[in-house]
Amino acid sequence: MGSKSKRLLSNSSVSASSTVEGKTDKKLRGLATADLNSDEGEVKGNGGKGKVVKQGKSDNKEQGLAGTNQNSKEGVFKDIMSDPGRINAMTVQQLKAAFRNAGLPAKGCKGELVSALKSYLDKQLDGESSHLEDEQLSSISAQSISVTGKTKTLSGELDAKIVMKGKKLSIKEKKPSQAIRKATLVIDGKDTNDGVNVPMSQSEPWTIFAHKKPQKGWIAYNPRIMRPPPLTGDTKCMKLMSWNVNGLRALLKLEGFSALELAKRENFDVLCLQETKLQEKDVESIKHSLLEGYENSFWTCSVSKLGYSGTAIISRIKPLSVRYGLGISDHDSEGCLVTAEFDTFYLLSAYVPNSGDGLRRLPYRITEWDQSLGNYMKELEKSKPVILIGDLNCAHEEIDIYDPIGNKRSAGFTNEERQSFGTNFISQGFVDTFRKQHPDVVGYTYWGYRHGARKTNKGWRLDYFLVSESIADKVYDSYILPDVTGSDHCPIGLILTP
Repeated sequence: MGSKSKRLLSNSSVSASSTVEGKTDKKLRGLATADLNSDEGEVKGNGGKGKVVKQGKSDNKEQGLAGTNQNSKEGVFKDIMSDPGRINAMTVQQLKAAFRNAGLPAKGCKGELVSALKSYLDKQLDGESSHLEDEQLSSISAQSISVTGKTKTLSGELDAKIVMKGKKLSIKEKKPSQAIRKATLVIDGKDTNDGVNVPMSQSEPWTIFAHKKPQKGWIAYNPRIMRPPPLTGDTKCMKLMSWNVNGLRALLKLEGFSALELAKRENFDVLCLQETKLQEKDVESIKHSLLEGYENSFWTCSVSKLGYSGTAIISRIKPLSVRYGLGISDHDSEGCLVTAEFDTFYLLSAYVPNSGDGLRRLPYRITEWDQSLGNYMKELEKSKPVILIGDLNCAHEEIDIYDPIGNKRSAGFTNEERQSFGTNFISQGFVDTFRKQHPDVVGYTYWGYRHGARKTNKGWRLDYFLVSESIADKVYDSYILPDVTGSDHCPIGLILTP
């Protein structure tokens, strides 16, 4: 989210199997016939692998990733793109063949070739590889494309050309008198029959499959197609929501932002906030004007470091009791925790302290805070189940971060923090509800402001619902709301049934 957003909610629901980017000079019409410069073209898919073949006017020229062999669309280069780990086992001859198939120089010893090929694939996974010309032969995988002729689509003629960008099939298109829409078909895995092709629109960047160390079977999170059907009106449930707002006053000043609009859309019973960054003198004026119908709100602010942290629980259900902090003075001056007791569980809204620049607070984080919080949760659990929600400042597994290798010593993904997360929470019987529901889904909740990370979906999953194992089966849905902007984090939600 590189700049402040003027809109909170995105209403776009465009779904397509191609990227629409601009003007071209080639035409693909309909889903039956293709005519590329009056030469014969063919795309075959049906949910599996396909190819595009272009014949020249004077002779048959086959260029691009498949080399000079028309049947090499399943060749070495495509295989290593889906399994980069096999590069080291390749012979010099195989390495050189891969370079030739990619149209790259194939000189040097094995070590140099291995290094160069890894660098090339890394750039492709980053989306930095250049487009191939449409005259080249492209090996493509498409779940829902079958183009063999000339037809009119429902929305008119389609001007397009097919290109290959890393692992993304892009179709450039121009539709007369229509605004340009953008979407990308992301191809995951070696064989699309084993993976899932996720259509997406540029207005829905969270559906981009973005990961620098992808594993077979992983797919991008798309709440439009991955959430269960809504519960019927007479089904009893409790809906919880959590959001690190990264400064509540700044969020409220955004043009077009409306907490009431979010409440109407999501109809949550409880909203938990982190990083409100409020001072105690600001709370009263904000709490009474923030949301109508949510009469019960409980706020804690940092008193040792003004403008830092701050958490809150806002509820239309009156809790039985409320407490602030862990009951340990060394931990309770930064406003990092509010606990509300309801009939059947304790709810904790938490902001786990960041390890900071240079990991200066890492020892405090893993030897004091995490351990104290875990012990506090287990003590509460003796009387009723516990739900910990909020920004826990840890991407627990490699699937939870775009670049696991490059962030091994970054706050939030150090081995120490990940081990502490496992030891103090997961191993203590608390269940990561999103990962339980979506074991192979790449879904992020935080995108840094720099480098437009949100637009390319290069994020982290730092926000969680951790629940006692005794109520894990009562979770109907654990979900992410990536379309809600206004912060570098997005809200997450949990629906509990009796």
